[in-house]
Amino acid sequence: MIFAVVDRLSLRLVPDELWALVEPLIPVFAPRPQGGGTAPVDARAVFTAIVYVLTSGCAWRDLPPSFGVPFQTAHRRFSQWTKAGLWRRLHHALLDELGSQGLIDWSRAIVDGACVRAKRGSLTGPSPVDRGKPGSKIHALSDRAGLPLAVAVSAANTHDSAALKPLVMAIPAIKSRRGPRRRKPAKLHADKAYDQPGLRRWVRDRGIKVRIARKGIEAKDKLGRHRWVIERTVAWLTGYRRLTLRYERKAEHFLAFLLLGASLI
Repeated sequence: MIFAVVDRLSLRLVPDELWALVEPLIPVFAPRPQGGGTAPVDARAVFTAIVYVLTSGCAWRDLPPSFGVPFQTAHRRFSQWTKAGLWRRLHHALLDELGSQGLIDWSRAIVDGACVRAKRGSLTGPSPVDRGKPGSKIHALSDRAGLPLAVAVSAANTHDSAALKPLVMAIPAIKSRRGPRRRKPAKLHADKAYDQPGLRRWVRDRGIKVRIARKGIEAKDKLGRHRWVIERTVAWLTGYRRLTLRYERKAEHFLAFLLLGASLI
C-alpha cells in the first residue's frame, strides 16, 4: 500500500510527459574505470526525489526512504547535475516545447523581483523588506501569460533595476510554431523600480517597446492590470517550499531549484 501511494505521488510530481522531455537531458552515469564508487541509481527516481525536495521544502536528510533513493545520493546527484547545467537546459527544452505549439505570448513581457530570507551563503545581503536580515532576491521575467522566460538570483539588497539587463539577455532563443526561433518580446512592462533613462534607452535599442511606470507621474495601479501577471508568477515560484526560505549555502544550488521551479510551471 505504501508503494502504491508513492507511485501515485511520483507520477503526480513527474508525469510521463515531463519525464519524456527530461530523460534525454540527464547526464549519463559514468562508472569509475578502476571500479567501485557509487552504484548507479534510477535517474527518474533521483529526479523525482529532487522535485519532492523542491516542492515540500524538506531537508535532504528528511527525504522519505520510500522513494528508493538515499538522501546522500539524491543530494550528490543534484550537485552533479547542477554543475553539468541540467536545469537551464531543461528550462530551455520546456520553453521550446511550448513555443513550438504557439503557447508563448510574445506580445508583452513583465519583470519583477521578490526577497526571500536566507540562512547563509553567497549572494545574500541585508533585506530592505525584512529589517536588514540576511536574504536573497528572486528575479523573474515572464511572457504575457506569466510563463517564466528567465530567472535569476541576487543578494536581497540588490536594486531591482540591476537585474533587468541580465534577465532580458538571458531569454533563450525559443522555437516558434512557424518561422525562426525568437527571444525578444514586443513590449516590456515594469514598475517604478526600473524607471531609469539608461534602462529605457537600452531596451529600446534592442527593438523592444518600453512601458515602465514613471516616478511621481503615474499612479502605481495604472500598470497593475498588466504587472499582476508577474506577481502571480513569483507567487507560483515561492509556492515551491524550498524557494520560500533559502537554505542552500551555494547560490548556484538555489538558482538550480529556481530554474527547476520555473520549468515545472
